[in-house]
Amino acid sequence: MIRNKRPVLLAAGSGLVVLAGVLAALGPATSNASSHREAPLIAGDPQADNTDLYAFTSPDAPGTVSLVANWTPFQEPNGGPNFYPFATNARYNIKIDNNGDGKADVVYRWTFRNEDRRGNATFLYNNGPVKSLTDATLLFRQRYTLQRVTPRGTRTLVKDAIAAPSHTGRASMPDYGALRAQAVRAVPGGGRTYAGQADDSFFLDLRVFDLLYGGNLSETGQDTLRGYNVNTLAIQVPKSALALRGNAGRNPVVGVWATTDRAGAGVRVGKVAAGGYRQVSRLGNPLVNEVVVPAGLKDAFNRLDPSQDHKVKPLVDRVLKPEVPMLIQKIYGIKAPATPRTDLSQIFLTGVAKRTGPIKADLNSQLLNRDVNARAFKPAEMLRLNMAVPVTRRPNRLGVLAGDLQGFPNGRRLGDDVLDISLQALEGAALTGRIVPALANGDAVNANDRAFGTSFPYVALPHSSAVNKAG
Repeated sequence: MIRNKRPVLLAAGSGLVVLAGVLAALGPATSNASSHREAPLIAGDPQADNTDLYAFTSPDAPGTVSLVANWTPFQEPNGGPNFYPFATNARYNIKIDNNGDGKADVVYRWTFRNEDRRGNATFLYNNGPVKSLTDATLLFRQRYTLQRVTPRGTRTLVKDAIAAPSHTGRASMPDYGALRAQAVRAVPGGGRTYAGQADDSFFLDLRVFDLLYGGNLSETGQDTLRGYNVNTLAIQVPKSALALRGNAGRNPVVGVWATTDRAGAGVRVGKVAAGGYRQVSRLGNPLVNEVVVPAGLKDAFNRLDPSQDHKVKPLVDRVLKPEVPMLIQKIYGIKAPATPRTDLSQIFLTGVAKRTGPIKADLNSQLLNRDVNARAFKPAEMLRLNMAVPVTRRPNRLGVLAGDLQGFPNGRRLGDDVLDISLQALEGAALTGRIVPALANGDAVNANDRAFGTSFPYVALPHSSAVNKAG
C-alpha cells in the first residue's frame, strides 16, 4: 500500500522537507486543554461529549487507518453503581471528508441498546467475577450496531455486538484485557472495531486555566487526567475505504471529525424544540473549541457542520486573530505574532499545501488529492491525515514540529503532544522556526501515564483504582 502511494508523496516531497527543516529545531511549548467539557451545554451532557479524536496509519497494519474517538470525560473508576454506559438515544459518529467540500463522504455510526437484568433484585452492576462478555454475572451490558453511511446508502457492518463493560474493579473483572479482546469485532471488507471503556489517552496539566499555569509557569508537571477513564469507539479499515474514489494512491488525504447526535424533543436548536436527531457535539482538531472559539460561540460551533465554517465570520476571525497569543503577551510579555494569521488558517481550516497560505509545503490538504475539484473546496475545521506518509519507526511526541511528518497536525497519534505542538503553532513556530525560550519546558507532562498498546485498538486499558487516594 505505501509503495503505491509514493508518487503522490514524492510530488509533495520538497515542500515536506522544507516544513520539516523549518520546524525540526523547535522544542516544546506551553500547553492548553483538550475537549473535555469545552462548551456550556455539552458540559451538562457527558455521554454526548467528545473528548479527543485520533487518526493515524496503523503502525502494525500500514495498509489501514485507525480512527479512535473518546466520549464521557473524567470517569472516576469507582463511579458505581451505574458506572459509564454509552447513551441509547444518541448516534456516535466518525466522519470523513475526502474531497474537501467540508461534507461527510463516509460516516461510521454506532448506536447502543441496554440489556439490564438487575430489575428490583439488586443494585449491583455484576454479582460475581466477570471473565466473559456473556457471563451471567454481568448484569448490565450494552449492545451496539455499527453502520457505514455514504451518499450511496447505509450498510450495517456489525449488528448487536457486545461492548466492553465499565471496569468495576479487579475482584469483579480480574482480566479486563481478555474482555477487551472479546469486544474487538471484525468489520466486513477488512478491519476491526472496538467499543468500550479505556484509559483517557490525553495527557496534560489542566492548570493552564489558572492564568496560563499560574502566571509564572509554576503550576506544571501534574497530569490532570491521570487515573481517569473514557468511553472509546475505534475502527480500523483499509485506506481505500476512506479515500476519494477508493483510490488512496491518487487521493491519500482525508479530513476526519467526530460528532454526537441526540434524539428527542428535549434537543433544542436555538429557542425551538426539535424532534429527531440533532448534532450536539463536534470535534476535529484538538484545542479549537477550547481556545480558539470564544465562549459565546462554543455551543453554536458544536452544532455546525464543517461545510458551514467558512461562512461564519466570527469563527474565521478568531482563527485569523487568535486570543491565546495575546494572552501570552499580556501575562508573559512575549510579543504576539502579527495578524491576520493565515498560517493558522492553513493548519485549522484548509490543511497545509503550498497553494493555501504562507506555509510553503504540501502536507495534508485535500487539494493534494488528484481527483479533487478545487472549485468545490471549502475551508473547514477538521483533523486532516495524509495516508501516504509512511509510519515512523521512532515516533516523536512533537510530530511535524520535530520533523516527524506522520505526527500532528498530520493526523493525530495517541502519543502526540498536541498541546505543546498547538501552542507553538499559535506562537508562529511554523513560520519563524524559533521556540519561545520562556515557554520551552512546556507543561512538563510529556507522555501518558500508561503505555499504549502495539495493536488495535491501541488505547491503554482502563483504570480500576480511585483517582482520589488516601494520603
